[in-house]
Amino acid sequence: MKRSVVRGGLVAALLAAAAFPGAPAASGAAAPVAKLLVVGMDGLNWDSVVAADAPQLDALAARGTLGRSLVQCPSLADSSSGPGWSSIATGVWPDRHGVRNNSFVGKRYDTYPDFLTRLERANPAYATYSAVDWAPLHQQGTFSPEVDTRVTFDGDANGYAGEDEKVTVDAVSRLGAGGPDASFVYLGHTDVVAHAVGTGGRYRAAIEKQDQQLGRILAAVRSRPTYANEDWLVMVTTDHGHRVPFGGHGGCRVDERGTFLLVAGSGIEAGTRTDVRQVDLAATALRHFGVSAALDGGTVRVRSTDPFDGLALRTRVDETGIPSTLAGWTPTPPAGWSVDRGAMPAGGVTEWRGWSFATDEFWSRTQSDQERENAVRTRGVFAVADSDEFADKSGGTSFDSTLVSPAYPVTAGGDLRLNYVTHYRQEGAQKGDVLVSFDGGADRLVKRYSADALATVESVPVAVPAGATTMTVKFRFYDASNNWFWVIDDLTVAR
Repeated sequence: MKRSVVRGGLVAALLAAAAFPGAPAASGAAAPVAKLLVVGMDGLNWDSVVAADAPQLDALAARGTLGRSLVQCPSLADSSSGPGWSSIATGVWPDRHGVRNNSFVGKRYDTYPDFLTRLERANPAYATYSAVDWAPLHQQGTFSPEVDTRVTFDGDANGYAGEDEKVTVDAVSRLGAGGPDASFVYLGHTDVVAHAVGTGGRYRAAIEKQDQQLGRILAAVRSRPTYANEDWLVMVTTDHGHRVPFGGHGGCRVDERGTFLLVAGSGIEAGTRTDVRQVDLAATALRHFGVSAALDGGTVRVRSTDPFDGLALRTRVDETGIPSTLAGWTPTPPAGWSVDRGAMPAGGVTEWRGWSFATDEFWSRTQSDQERENAVRTRGVFAVADSDEFADKSGGTSFDSTLVSPAYPVTAGGDLRLNYVTHYRQEGAQKGDVLVSFDGGADRLVKRYSADALATVESVPVAVPAGATTMTVKFRFYDASNNWFWVIDDLTVAR
């Protein structure tokens, strides 16, 4: 039966004491039962976690995967709680779920429901549970009424500190008694403190308190009478960051866009990752239960195979707004790829002389509020041609460069598709051509960009001529002079 309820110490090194989650079943025993715990901590800067005394989060990071990434900003959506928790819950970005600020106007939860609701629809026998002290997450349907048990505590005037404790007590009681199969537990005091007094000592103290509450919740999980026969996936995440040191968010600064996804469980590879995005939580949760859905996110159990992600990155040369220690770009393509810079002028900004390869953090720091931050469907390292940034140094008068793929084997006379992520912003006479050539022959135009295609997943059809055995793909960005940019990522050739 569905129901909605509205109501007004530290376990150090928990994960070091015993394997978490439960160990695999012995030979001949029944397979462990999938269980899920997601803990959402609002407005948590991971750098502040590192500076705080947070042994529970530290232990999860040591045993599991920690992926740090950046979220969108206007014009796609604010870097705020409504869009952030919606992306986390639904596994799709704001251009699909429709939530662009904390008004929730335009929400499309009917089309893109939360992961707990998807589990309910896949198997109504699952017991699902969400406990929050930011009421809109239930009132607006971010976690829908189809969730078996929704417990809502309204934030009090003391900054949610008391409400976080109520959420913790409720979660400990239900999880320790062998209750839900899949849970979302929200703790919001960190966000309130950062808004009130910034990201200094009181903010770190709030993180430490939430870390203690996380420890109590994890201890409750381990105390379950059925724990030995359960396969627990634990994820901790945040919706956005905060401006350092004064607090606040919603805009395009890197510190307010910063998020993380921490995942621990059986089969989760330990170590920091660069290819994780905020939308991966829902996909990872559903895959744990064997449920498939067409989402923007993917499971963190599968690493990216994009060759760009393996490149050795460098620090800045001509750029001045990027920290001198941040290694986030290279002009050198992966093995088998090449970049034609023969038509590029001698001057301009070194980092962007022709097609280069960069991370979201490095590239979006070059200039804010110009849609670079909203290349949300890229991952890790991507290819970028940026005539606007190239022109910021004398001599960067024009841009004409081609990114060239390896030769892919093809079947003569068949049809195939070029699948890739793109982020293209149009200005003036600039053009972006996608070309193919077979067996080293003449280039054939298969797509031309002359209008915005922001954060887009493309699937371009290509007819393979008779007798062809290989195909090379080229991305030419040209006729640009201090115009905008083109991003390419995750190219695959498929039938």
